[in-house]
Amino acid sequence: MDLSYIKKIIKLVEHSSIDELELEEEGTKIKVARNRNSGVYVQTAQTLPLPALPSHNSHHVESAKPATSNTHLNSQYHEVRSPIVGTFYSAPAPDAEPYIEIGQSVKVGSVLCIVEAMKLMNEIESDCDGTVVKIIAENGKPVEYNQILFLIEKA
Repeated sequence: MDLSYIKKIIKLVEHSSIDELELEEEGTKIKVARNRNSGVYVQTAQTLPLPALPSHNSHHVESAKPATSNTHLNSQYHEVRSPIVGTFYSAPAPDAEPYIEIGQSVKVGSVLCIVEAMKLMNEIESDCDGTVVKIIAENGKPVEYNQILFLIEKA
């Protein structure tokens, strides 16, 4: 989808009485919703197949993991990774409580954080049930594509 098209959709939601709008076009889904406390946010998702993720042997990934064997780590912890490059936010607004905290139980679909990319707020959801054991990304700091954001102990 064209960025100017997305901006028009955002303005439509901002200046109308609708609270949410979902579209799918050319393999991309976009959801624009109004949050009465923090304004409008946008969530996007690719419906096309994604490329295979790099192996767990890269230096950056290893440095972010606790010092345990890979076999033990892979069976006990689930890595939630950033699907995009952007800025990590732990809460929906600067004065709001964080979405999650260490020790908190999460279910599939629980919102964990927001990654802002090109002024679009993308909610990152848990894709497993479990307990958050580590928050790796820092609030307000940039994150890279495929960077580990959270470790969740599988339920």
